Amino acid sequence: MSVQVDPPEFPMTDGLGSAMPAPTHPASAPGTDRRPRPTPLPTLPLGDPTGGAAAMQWRQLVDGPLRHPHVSIDRDVEIRMSDGVLLRATVIRPADHHRRAVSTVYPAVVNINPYNRALLDVIDTAIHSPVVGRGVRGLAGTVNMTGTPLSGVTDVTRTLSGGALDVFGINRNLVRSGYTQVIVDVRGTGASHGKWQILGAREQQDSVEICRWVAAQPWCDGTYGMAGWSYSAINSLQAADKRPEGLKAVFAVEGCEDIVRDIYITGGLPSAFIPMWLSIVNVLKWIPNPATSVRDILRGNAVKWFADRVASPATEVGSLAWGFLTGHDDRVYDDPYFDERDPVVDRIDVPTFLFGGWHDLFGRSATSIYSHLDMEPGRKQLVVADGYHVDAGSGFGGPTHPPRVDVLERAWFDKWLKGIDNGVDNYGPVTLEQQGGSWTSGDCFPRAGATVRRLYLDDRRSGTASHAVHDGTLGGSPVVKGRSLGVRPDMRGLKSRDMTQVTAGITAMFGKDFTTDARHQEGGALAFTTPPVTERTQISGAMNLRLHVSTSGQEGIWAVTVNDVAPDGTSRVLTNGALTVSNRAIDHDLSEYAEDGTLLVAHHYLSRKRKLPVPADVALPIDVDLVPTDAVLEIGHRLRVDVYAGSVPRYLTVIPDLIRAHGRKQDLVLDPKHPSYLTFQAIGSPGW
Repeated sequence: MSVQVDPPEFPMTDGLGSAMPAPTHPASAPGTDRRPRPTPLPTLPLGDPTGGAAAMQWRQLVDGPLRHPHVSIDRDVEIRMSDGVLLRATVIRPADHHRRAVSTVYPAVVNINPYNRALLDVIDTAIHSPVVGRGVRGLAGTVNMTGTPLSGVTDVTRTLSGGALDVFGINRNLVRSGYTQVIVDVRGTGASHGKWQILGAREQQDSVEICRWVAAQPWCDGTYGMAGWSYSAINSLQAADKRPEGLKAVFAVEGCEDIVRDIYITGGLPSAFIPMWLSIVNVLKWIPNPATSVRDILRGNAVKWFADRVASPATEVGSLAWGFLTGHDDRVYDDPYFDERDPVVDRIDVPTFLFGGWHDLFGRSATSIYSHLDMEPGRKQLVVADGYHVDAGSGFGGPTHPPRVDVLERAWFDKWLKGIDNGVDNYGPVTLEQQGGSWTSGDCFPRAGATVRRLYLDDRRSGTASHAVHDGTLGGSPVVKGRSLGVRPDMRGLKSRDMTQVTAGITAMFGKDFTTDARHQEGGALAFTTPPVTERTQISGAMNLRLHVSTSGQEGIWAVTVNDVAPDGTSRVLTNGALTVSNRAIDHDLSEYAEDGTLLVAHHYLSRKRKLPVPADVALPIDVDLVPTDAVLEIGHRLRVDVYAGSVPRYLTVIPDLIRAHGRKQDLVLDPKHPSYLTFQAIGSPGW
């Protein structure tokens, strides 16, 4: 087979069409092709979250003339693993005008996920077919329900135009620009044989073997990147920590570093998301791929596929249910089951681009992964939006937003797989949508200059939360007189931002009670609110809430939010956390502290062996770790801590713990000798 090496893409230009000098705009490697160049665009200031003039060029490369007119898609590729299990893959290659795959050798981009390639084909058709695709994209661009009770619908539809679906599935524009894409069904899902392991050791070995197979193919130049959204972002990080030969870069949208604390059993409390998600994947794995079903029957693959599905018809559903009902399963504790599934981030040595959301299912992970990557900024990049899970990339590409996700992916792989000096390593490196503010671009997270602050919970009325169970004050001094404040569990969490987080963002379309106004949920809260800030104040980084609590049962369940309260009373959740009192033991070696020794991130063991007794009616100290965030309080706004006796369905209680709680009455004990307080990092002098 004859092959040729592809020339580099269009060089970067300034507003006059000249090559841009380093270091302001690094010039790309010189090309030899004679295709028309993009129209020169005016420059924008560098250092802004839009990416400036460089990002305009990146977008032109994606939306303008591409190197190849078509793609060739082979949906019937078999990859045999070392244990004999057959995985099924789709290989998408650049094609000529006759839709024949070209002979040019290119780098590859690998995506491994459990959501069935048949579903990805449906998405591909919806986005890229000449008639349907144009209609879907047009509808997504015109639906604007901002200012209505269904304003959240707009955030979801804007995801279609934000480019994240191209990273999740088939990215035709990326392939046509000179890449081969490989999408593989995880073992036990889609059309692949075997038993689904849910990110386990054998599945991780599969990822390494898939990478080895890709690098050895005649259409691959021996180098490749890994990309994905959610599950496929996690296994991209897992594969990268194994350092397979030929891997040059990772592009991970909403991946995870600590599955336990993010979503599985936050604070010892299982999430309703996990059974919902398991059910969806288990249903999808039973759907044969129509693109290959006839050939699978003729070749005998269908029989083996069916036998493997029968052997594991609903992977992990039974064991998870048993653990929830009895407490006797590893999946309701931080157990070695999870240890082998978390990526070893500090072993990753290839350039890695990370996306996250402050209210994503994996809200803790994006910033944590970035901090644990042992490489210089530029080789690692971080973008965090004020969003959830399914709305990744919503609004990207807009006038004040980061470039579209597919544009950033192309620029990232052009830089690290093709060696094109396009300036993407100068983007960011930390690009954040500041809650209550706008998109910003900086050097680090937390923001430089943020210092540790402490605010105490006080029973004195603030006059701002008469709708809550108790309207208290959050201030600079501990409480003067001791007092206990009672609170009971309720179901108000069904209509809250907690609900939207646990449904991955779906319920955002039902209005502000599910997104930007927590006053309905606060009807069941002990609320503590500061005076209005007198100076614009930025909050950046981790938070910890120290509480002294008691319960009439043998278990206590606590959920917490920290909110930005506007002058009109609107209370917007900035971050959240939860803890069962029996899980209050802290691993000090894995916890994070400020330079002065102040606890910033409490790492609870969450293991069966480390559970502590909860004596009835005895005040006990607990530290509730909150999801790190970045927010701004404008002048006149207030900070509020809401304390709840649980929040269903974001935090569920395993039945044995529920029994031990005995229909509990819970008390927050405000004691001058044992104060309850919020620790956080901030910039500014709010006047508290």
